[in-house]
Amino acid sequence: MKHELMAVVEQVGREKGIAKDRVLAAMESALLTAAKKRYGEYRNLQVRVDRETGEISIMSVKIIAETITDDKLQISLDEARSMDADAELGDEIGSLIELEDFGRIAAQAAKQVICQKVREASWEAIERDYSKRENELVHGVVVGQDRRNYLVEIGKTEAVLPVHEQIPREIHHRGDRIRALLLEVRRTPKDVQVILSRAHPQFVVKLFELEVPEVMEKIVEIRGVVREPGDRTKITVISRDKAVDPVGACVGIKGSRVQAVVRELKGEKIDIIPWTTDLRVLIGEALNPASIEKVGIDEDKKAALVVVADSQLSLAIGRNGQNVRLAAKLTGWKIDIISASEYEKEKLEREQEIKAALAEETAAQCVQNAEVAEPPVEVKGEDVAGAETATPSACEVPEPVPVDSVASQGTSSGSQVIADDNP
Repeated sequence: MKHELMAVVEQVGREKGIAKDRVLAAMESALLTAAKKRYGEYRNLQVRVDRETGEISIMSVKIIAETITDDKLQISLDEARSMDADAELGDEIGSLIELEDFGRIAAQAAKQVICQKVREASWEAIERDYSKRENELVHGVVVGQDRRNYLVEIGKTEAVLPVHEQIPREIHHRGDRIRALLLEVRRTPKDVQVILSRAHPQFVVKLFELEVPEVMEKIVEIRGVVREPGDRTKITVISRDKAVDPVGACVGIKGSRVQAVVRELKGEKIDIIPWTTDLRVLIGEALNPASIEKVGIDEDKKAALVVVADSQLSLAIGRNGQNVRLAAKLTGWKIDIISASEYEKEKLEREQEIKAALAEETAAQCVQNAEVAEPPVEVKGEDVAGAETATPSACEVPEPVPVDSVASQGTSSGSQVIADDNP
């Protein structure tokens, strides 16, 4: 058993990177469990494994007593002195148990417990080492596939790339080297799982840190990132150094830096947007690659109305609404997009409504003035020659105020304000 158990210790220490003392401590616990099964739970047993030679000793410890009430836990003074001449009442004395007395079944049970303890120690080592590397970029080799999940060797353990963390339509083969984000170290009752991701937005951030020194050195900061894996990613960047163009730094000479990231993402489109505090400009830039004509914002509802040329409408919305959906996630604002022709039509309708409202208000005012006017004075018995009959003059309708002038006087709270200049 000595050679078999020490072989386990050496193998585990070499393959799993577990400290030898930890494995030997687990071994002592396992042997103690097996010994109690063999000799009884109520015996005071101690197990020691020599750290140098691997020699295993199992000892039954008893208390020296004058009167014996439990021969499994107590020993008489005379019997104790036959083993140790210096023994005294109240002392503890142990007697070695030969390993052969365990039997084949006990040895097998000890081996199983040892293996379990070793596995638990291995899980703790994996959890301790890889928990510190969460949200870091790791390299690995695909070693297999379990259902639709890939198994990736990343050093001392095998990580899992789940199907929902894979880039859609991306296929890997055994032996392929891949990069991924170490997303999570998950402890389960059966084992410890290291979860990887290639679909997480943070994966794109780490790729830019790898390709762009300014991002790694925190000169250029990635403020926000939204992504639909396999299709499109949008990021906002800002520079802490006025001499450094954040977009140019991320793009690189002739697009070399961003193209390296695109290749890693298997052709996924990336929009790099300069971050700004001007909401109109930020929303307009977020809708790249479409050209924007006007942007109106409603701060109360945190909503924006964007006007684009008729030819740019489908580009601004994107396939299945992808472009506007990502822009809304990136800015945190609800975005509605209309074409320029539709906007002009709605604007004309509003002008006509305003004109009609002004005309109705003017007519109502004339009627009100006529009702409150005093009636003409009639003098009895006299015919005032040349007297002029007092009749109310016709009410003149004032010219309607131009729509632009009305708009310039201010709008009610929560109304949309359209910026005339392009962002």
